[in-house]
Amino acid sequence: MKIREWFKKHKYTIGISFLLICFSLFMTLLFHKESDYFWHIKAGEYMFNNKEILMKDIFSWFMNGKYWMSHEWAFDYLIYLLKYLFGNAHLFIYPFICITGLLLILFFSNRKNYLKNIIFSLVWIVAFLIFCVFIQARPHMISFIFLALAIWFLYDLFKNEKSKKIYFLPLVTLFWANFHGGSSNLSYIFCLVFVIIGLFKFKFSKIESERINKKQILKYLSVALMCALVICINPHGVRMLLYPYSNIIDTVMINFISEWQPTTISNINHYPYFILIVFIAGVLLFSKEKIKFIDLTLFGIAVFLGLKSIRFWGYTYILMSYVVFNYIPERKVDRGTTRILFMLGAIFLGIFITNYSLLNKEYKKNFIDDEMINIIKKESPERLFNMYDYGGELIYNDISVFVDGRADLYSRYNLSDYSNISMLQGDYIKLIEKYDFDYFLVSEKYPINTYLHYNDNYENIFNKDNIILYKKKDSI
Repeated sequence: MKIREWFKKHKYTIGISFLLICFSLFMTLLFHKESDYFWHIKAGEYMFNNKEILMKDIFSWFMNGKYWMSHEWAFDYLIYLLKYLFGNAHLFIYPFICITGLLLILFFSNRKNYLKNIIFSLVWIVAFLIFCVFIQARPHMISFIFLALAIWFLYDLFKNEKSKKIYFLPLVTLFWANFHGGSSNLSYIFCLVFVIIGLFKFKFSKIESERINKKQILKYLSVALMCALVICINPHGVRMLLYPYSNIIDTVMINFISEWQPTTISNINHYPYFILIVFIAGVLLFSKEKIKFIDLTLFGIAVFLGLKSIRFWGYTYILMSYVVFNYIPERKVDRGTTRILFMLGAIFLGIFITNYSLLNKEYKKNFIDDEMINIIKKESPERLFNMYDYGGELIYNDISVFVDGRADLYSRYNLSDYSNISMLQGDYIKLIEKYDFDYFLVSEKYPINTYLHYNDNYENIFNKDNIILYKKKDSI
């Protein structure tokens, strides 16, 4: 009887939790293996076998021995351990844990608001599909969880001066700085944002701002300082604190990496993000509630980041999960609501079970054919030119590369040269002579392939799946 009473009391919480877990399983079907995954695994394998943290490059024949800001070292270690323990299933386990963890944190940190209007909550959960482009075995998925925890702690103190959750933020930041250090600065940056907004008290039309007290300000500032300090507790020390700012001004890297490109209305693939921000803006504008200045500020920051780069779309969803529910009216719960929650969960679970084979295909997916890999190994190139997207898998197969997905490593050295060579821009002939490549692994879609194809100094020795291996004839 007690169990029945407990279930009756918490049936909506249980129903939504079940739905979120099943929805997380469904979301894993959207997982896609990305080329960076391969070098993460290899870095983790090296650290596991050698009992040392990589801080110098060992994967590139050109960069070998140079300093490498391995700001994701803990993730590399984790993803390799998951592979070591669970085999190929780790590619399912990792995103499932991250998605489930994020969704449950967003729900339980804001449970009363989710439950006051379950219909809207369902709409908001489905809006999580904006994350589908980020379902990869990469460290940013852990970073989403850290950001959710940070905003939860910070927002809770803003509403309740006695809140002590914020004291957990330095611990979260410590993990953040070692799993995905490039974004860990957000912990103390958002502390300062909440302080600055809390200094204002005004009412303007529908917008109002309430000033926070001295105790709250002191808590924010002290925690911000602690977060900045613990970021330095990593293999690279204080460099980690400065690393994100050096990336911001690294135009070579920013212009090169597709996920750093801005969100534009001219790209139809970016429309889901625009739909999301228009939807949120509509909720704020048409709500009967006054718009809190802190909420409006968070919305502005989220939109600014999302428009600046597609990699920040997920940040908009996370930040707004702590805002948008404040402007939704309470709705009477119908009798069949619990049944609907479990039914929707069962549907997502059924879709996952019937399409699980899609994950098996993704497990086996390689960007470079095994036959090509074996030929490259047999040829044993000393100065291989490779396409940027091939680097990760070459590293995975113990083949030294010219470049790979670690753009921050190469940007000050050879990334611009790589771009000019692959696109036949600038003085590309002199650049080819400068590096004295003995082999080229290129895509037939790039201009460099045309140059090699019609140049008598190079021989096409293997071609498969639009990937061609050329050998310099004086190397024959």
